Amino acid sequence: QECSKKQKNDDTQSTSVDALSSNDGSEEKNEFDTLANAKILLSDCLACDSCMTLEEGARVFQQNQKEFFRILNLNKKCDTSKHKVLAVSICPQSLPYFAAKFNLSVNEAAKRLCGFLKSLGVHYVFDTTIAADFSILESQREFVQRYQRRNQEEHALPMFASACPGWIRYAERVLTNLVTSHICTAKSPQQIMGSLVKGYFARQQNLSPDKIFHVVVAPCYDKKLEALREDFYAALYNSPEVDCVLTSGEIVQIMEQKNVSMKDVTEVAVDTLFDDLKEGDVVRHDGKRSDGYLEHIFKHAAKELFGMDVKEITYKALKNKDFQEVTLEKDGETVLRFAAAYGFRNIQNMVLKLKKGKFLYHFVEVLACPGGCLNGKGQAQTEDGKPDRALLAQMEEVYTAIPVRLPETNLHVQKMYQDWLEGMDSKKVQDTLHTTYSAVNQSTSSLDIKW
Repeated sequence: QECSKKQKNDDTQSTSVDALSSNDGSEEKNEFDTLANAKILLSDCLACDSCMTLEEGARVFQQNQKEFFRILNLNKKCDTSKHKVLAVSICPQSLPYFAAKFNLSVNEAAKRLCGFLKSLGVHYVFDTTIAADFSILESQREFVQRYQRRNQEEHALPMFASACPGWIRYAERVLTNLVTSHICTAKSPQQIMGSLVKGYFARQQNLSPDKIFHVVVAPCYDKKLEALREDFYAALYNSPEVDCVLTSGEIVQIMEQKNVSMKDVTEVAVDTLFDDLKEGDVVRHDGKRSDGYLEHIFKHAAKELFGMDVKEITYKALKNKDFQEVTLEKDGETVLRFAAAYGFRNIQNMVLKLKKGKFLYHFVEVLACPGGCLNGKGQAQTEDGKPDRALLAQMEEVYTAIPVRLPETNLHVQKMYQDWLEGMDSKKVQDTLHTTYSAVNQSTSSLDIKW
């Protein structure tokens, strides 16, 4: 709230961001010039404007439908040698939104969304589940390694999940290295998908990465900021891994502008990264509202570290339904203690315990949005910006009904580890699937915020 008030009263900074964000007036007007510009506020996510530089504000402004249509329109007008290949990757937590909103099955929603995007001029539509497979597998391996080093390294445990950019932003900008050193180094599914599209897929198609314009459809606004990180940029090709992030709600806005209903769109099979293969039915990972890092890592650690085969996980709600814990007991002793902390209040309480040295958990799945990724502020919101609880309940029902596929069973992933990444323990795996997180020095104007 302090941060939000400060931003509202800072007219000078707001004007500067608007000035940087606006174009020179030469951009050709089209039917999409009335679309809302992308902005990030505290009501939408953790990364409010006071934690952003003016340059970042201007670049986030460009992460909207207008940029998407600028590329689409250029492809229609310019010489074919200058065309961009448009690839759109859809997050699994976005599909239940489209299914619930338009009263479709999740498989129908995926195919109709693909059909709609291709009708606009998109060349490829991918599902990011394969990227989440890589992210979960790397997170599992890292946790086991950290656990085995826990007596030698002070910051080995606890390990915090790294998939939520709102949490990462808060950790790097506000918390100290005491916290950032505990964050898992595996990249999020969005950014691993960026590596797959601009690396693996570009090579398969014999394309330079800068010839691909990669768009991600995601449930939250923080993903726009994540795409801007300097470490997610291929300097050699002057190309980011993700060029543009659109929320699920922004896609619906495009449909409304086009006066298109999902029910009227032709179903088209979703593409894969592999030649002419198409995706089958939609699958998901364990986890009620997210990619399920806690459940996958817990089961993997139980097996690898203690030889225990855990089939079902029992959550114990603590202070509220967004702070839950899971424990593993062996011979009467608790050997693993995991937690899920969703929402800013639970994150603050968790960090406070860590700083006081009263932290009992080995791993925490941290998500900025209360209710998890399905409740991302880029979807399932009413017109006044509040959660649409009825729609969210439908989305949860749709999501939990999707069949679960273990990342270990994805044969394409195993093949890519060997053929593209040169083995699971290679330097290329570290360079492609991992990153680093560290505290960022804040500007003086932001240090007075009463976190």
